Amino acid sequence: MQKYETKQRKALIKLFAENAHKSFSVKDIAAAPGMNGVSVSAIYRNLSDLQDEGKVQRVTPSGSKKVYYRYTGAKNCERHLHMSCSKCGKTFHMDVPATDLLISEVLSESDFKVDSASTLLLGTCSKCRK
Repeated sequence: MQKYETKQRKALIKLFAENAHKSFSVKDIAAAPGMNGVSVSAIYRNLSDLQDEGKVQRVTPSGSKKVYYRYTGAKNCERHLHMSCSKCGKTFHMDVPATDLLISEVLSESDFKVDSASTLLLGTCSKCRK
């Protein structure tokens, strides 16, 4: 079923598309520029729809109760694996040659297809480790 392109949905997609390198909590989304007047219930509803459509991924870092959402609808995400910092929420693309090598190794060892755009490696970025 096609979803209406409401103002709230457009604002949310714009926020994610302009910050594809970042993961957001609902609190972060509600406080973001351009999201003024968008209710928390509208944010949750749209996040749920975007998750169902495969455009947003819900991430809960290990040992944390926080929930983050990251955008997977960007074209430049299709061939990359993603690495996300469990402390600051920033998401990084693994470069394509490294991604291709890792995926080919997985395929050579098993009969498994990797969904690159949705794959997320959790860890701590160099800035947060300092």
